[in-house]
Amino acid sequence: MSRPSIQFTRRTPEEDDRQRLVCDRCGFVNYENPKIVVGSVATWEDRILLCRRAIDPRIGYWTLPAGYLEQNESPEAGALREAWEEARARLEIDQLLATYAITRISQVQLIYRSRLLTPDIEAGPESREVGLFTWDEIPWDELAFPSVHWALEHFRQTADQSHFAPLARSDHGEGGL
Repeated sequence: MSRPSIQFTRRTPEEDDRQRLVCDRCGFVNYENPKIVVGSVATWEDRILLCRRAIDPRIGYWTLPAGYLEQNESPEAGALREAWEEARARLEIDQLLATYAITRISQVQLIYRSRLLTPDIEAGPESREVGLFTWDEIPWDELAFPSVHWALEHFRQTADQSHFAPLARSDHGEGGL
């Protein structure tokens, strides 16, 4: 016995204001929601952890340890997991540093301020290399995404504060992770 095939058509459901994927057979609406990225500005003393990407997009450029939040995972747990996957780094999260809305690609980023528990780091499968950089050593022209610049600047703005309201930024459709 074969199951009936499910086909979706992009259309505006009744009492809605935008097109969505709607099942042609039963009317089920398959909502497409933004992706959530979690990551951190992680430090050891006066140095910041950066990872040189081994994957697209922006392969070969430097970024913070960050990636997509998994199903059934808290944002904090996701940020810790991403640091381990990309840099074999063990972190302690301080607090939420900032939220970024990258509307062009329907992405929301939650970036934490954190501390490395040890300076022992090494490249994980998604990184070519990893390093600890002082502010003046950061390869600014080789950073992968605008949001890495934003996070580093927000980190610098809050570096001497023990508590602060999380900062925010949106690309307003102008691009970049």
